[in-house]
Parts: sequence; C-alpha cells; structure tokens
Amino acid sequence: MSKGLTYAAACADPNLFGPWFEGESWRAWRVLDRTIFGLPLVEQEEKIFHEICGNRRPPEAPAQEVWLALGRRAAKSLKAASMATYQATIGSELYGYRDHLKPGERGVVQVLGVDREQARVVFRYVNGFFDNIPMLKSLVKKVTSDTIELTNGLAIEITTADKRRVRGRTVICAILDEASHWRSEETSNPDDEIYAALKPATATIPNAMIIGISSPYARRGLFFRKVNDNWAKDGNVLSVRAPTWVMNPTLPKDGEFIAGEFQKDPAWARAEYGAEWRDDIETFVSLDAVQACIEVGVRERKTARRNRYVAFVDMAGGSGGDSATLALAHREGDTAVLDCVREIKPPFSPESVIEEYADLVKSYRCTKVYGDRFGGEFPREIFRRHGMNFDVADKSKSQIYQAALPLINSGAVDLLDNDLLVNQLVSLERRKTRGGRESIDHPPGGKDDLANAVCGALVTSMTKHHRKESWMIREPIVQGIGTGHFDPLR
Repeated sequence: MSKGLTYAAACADPNLFGPWFEGESWRAWRVLDRTIFGLPLVEQEEKIFHEICGNRRPPEAPAQEVWLALGRRAAKSLKAASMATYQATIGSELYGYRDHLKPGERGVVQVLGVDREQARVVFRYVNGFFDNIPMLKSLVKKVTSDTIELTNGLAIEITTADKRRVRGRTVICAILDEASHWRSEETSNPDDEIYAALKPATATIPNAMIIGISSPYARRGLFFRKVNDNWAKDGNVLSVRAPTWVMNPTLPKDGEFIAGEFQKDPAWARAEYGAEWRDDIETFVSLDAVQACIEVGVRERKTARRNRYVAFVDMAGGSGGDSATLALAHREGDTAVLDCVREIKPPFSPESVIEEYADLVKSYRCTKVYGDRFGGEFPREIFRRHGMNFDVADKSKSQIYQAALPLINSGAVDLLDNDLLVNQLVSLERRKTRGGRESIDHPPGGKDDLANAVCGALVTSMTKHHRKESWMIREPIVQGIGTGHFDPLR
C-alpha cells in the first residue's frame, strides 16, 4: 500500500488509477482532484478552479462536503467509483480512518445510487479497479452483490439511496450519485432524511466526507439547495458547477454531438450538458395538499349499496417495468372518495390480471371500467369476456391530472392511506414542451401507474355524465348493458 499518497497522485500513478485518467481531457478533473482534498493549486489551475467553483478561495484542507453539478458524459460515475476505492484503501492510511474505529467497528464507504441500475454502474467500476490494480486486489477479503469487504477492516457498500442503509453504520465517506434525481417529496425516503441520517454516521470520523455528484435537474431538493447555497462561498463545503465540455473537452460545445442535442431540445440539453438548472419544470402538487386529503389509517373502504362506484384501470403488458393498477371511487356530495386501489407488478399475465380486476369491480356493482387506449382492443375484449364493458377515456393522462389538481388542492377528495400513491402524486412534474403546451408526467426513472388510475377514478366519479348514467350500476351484470359510449371526463 502506498502510504501518504494523495488522491491526485493516485489518479496520476500508472500503477493505480493513472491508466483510466490519462491525457489532457482530464485537466479540469485534476484541479478537482486537488481541490476536494485541500491541496494547493498552481497558477494555471486557479483559472479553472474559479471557472467551476466561482469567486472563492481554494480550500486549504479536505472539504467536509462536496457538491458537484456536472454535465453528462463528464465521467461522474467513474470518478465517484475511484474516490470510493481510494477512500477505503489508500485514503484510509493517509487520513487514519481506522484509528478512530472501536474494536469490532467497521468503517464504510457508501455509494448511494438513485436506483439499482445506477448503483450497479458504479459497482462495476469499483470492481474493475480492484480486479485490475494488483496493489488493491490483494486487499479484497470478500465480494457480495453490493459490498466489497477489505482486509483492512473497511468496506465499500454500493446500494440505492435509502436512509435505512445508512443508520447503524460508521461512514468514512458517502458518495451520493445522481443526487439531483433523488426524490425530495417522497414520504418514505426523501433526500433530506437520507442526508440527515448520514451526518451522525460520519460524526465520529475526522476528515469524513460527503460527496454529492449529479447532472442538474429541477430547482428543488437537497442537491439543488446544497449546490446553490454554497456556490462561490469560502468554507469547508465545496460547490462545483461545470458543463460537459469543460469536464470532458472531447465533447466540445460547438461539436456535432452537443450542438445536435441542443438543437433537439434546448431546455433538456442546458441541464444535461450545460449543467444549468431547469426552469421549465414545476412540482405538480404539494405534499401538504395531498396529506390533507388522507384519512389516516384507512387503506380500503367497504362497499355500500347507497354508493355508485367508478372503476379506472391503467393496464400494462406484464413484461416491462410498468404495473397494472386499478382504482375504485365514488362521489359523496362535492367530494370524490377513493375506496380501493390495487397494483400488480410485472411479470404477470394480463389476462389473469384482468380476470382478478373484473371480479373485484363486480363486487362494487360496477358494469364497466374506464382506462386509456393501451393495448388496443386486447384488454377491452378480455374485460368483455368477464362481463365488463370498457370505455376509453378521451382525455389524455395530462388532462386527467389537470382535472384532479383543483380537487386535491381544495380538499374535495378523500384519499386512502397509501405511501406509494402519495409518493407518485407528489413526484409528478409539470413541464412546458417546446411548442408551449403543458405536460404532466412522472419524472425520469419514476412511475405514476397508481396515480394515473386513482386520478382517473376520482375525476370520473365527479363528472355529470357519470351521475346521470350511474343508476344502472345497481342492475344485474348482463352482457351488452351500457354499451353506448360517452366521454366520462368531458
């Protein structure tokens, strides 16, 4: 082990990380390699430092927190993996992390990814370093699906962003990968609570470090606040903003690739490659507004003969990432009441799901279901086989959400106590398209299957058309009843 070797030196050493970071295209990263760990800069490096860190003094000691807002293709995941590997091996010797561990206590370098797929990307890079650097390979004691245990008593854990994976651990370094895309509105696992769990986990280790790294996204959440609040300010928190072409000069701003991306979608490209916060994305509905509509502890409501129910489905093919969801609701005066929700995750047989959902809908004395045009005639035909008519909603998903918003904001809905539903509703984003039209949908990598079915049921239950037609819901289910089509959402 090369004791006393700095991270910058390790990235230049041909026997360590040097082969991965050769060439002039890494010059901006070399400045960060020194800056993050408080090493002095030479005159030509200070110009790059001020370009990406603002008008502040370079740190003279290792930063306690580092927040890197960088464009895509800037090698963020590769550098995150190298930092994790360094801190658990060479850095532990230089900074004496093990000296502060009690007998039996294991220090951990945690890399928290936005999702499992992203976490696996970093894990592959980390494994690649240990597999290809003999000096580091000799330190490996055990490798599992998400952990590398080392003979020096430390470990590298790579997992999804989850506050439960932080608690109870002694963290010497935490790397928050793609942190701008973590959910700030979730009720079960918001980014602020993950950060709050990390701080005490690092408290007993001098020089412990938290590194957040991501391409920018919306102007909200932990990552946005940390980058924005600490920009160009002296201190032990380092805020960095740099576009792709600065961190990776092999992709110049006026080159064919970057220029083409800006031409296709300027707002998206400014964030993804220009490292600018998006100003065309807003939160659809607040967590406070949704929680005010929840009857705590009520997860499902029994059927009542006085109620006339509406069923809305969001079907899926069964082999992709989307769930098949169902929601049932009824109207009480000026309030839409959510009675029942179901979600079946893939893989599944669409025919089996439709059979199950049809039986449940019949128990609420409904003769039809509403839904979108997914799957063409196939799901409609299967519902008909089970005695259910299927009406296609003429409104788009965005239009359904638009109709649901005033109901939620005014408290004119009674929701069930369902964390998944709350998370999906508050994660919805309102975007402006290039043509000026408004779109409401889940964020990249997110889901809204349950939210779509629920909002569809709530909005449909409040329409005049449904109120006029609902008398026939009490009738026996007979093939052919209610086949006349109307628009339930107009």
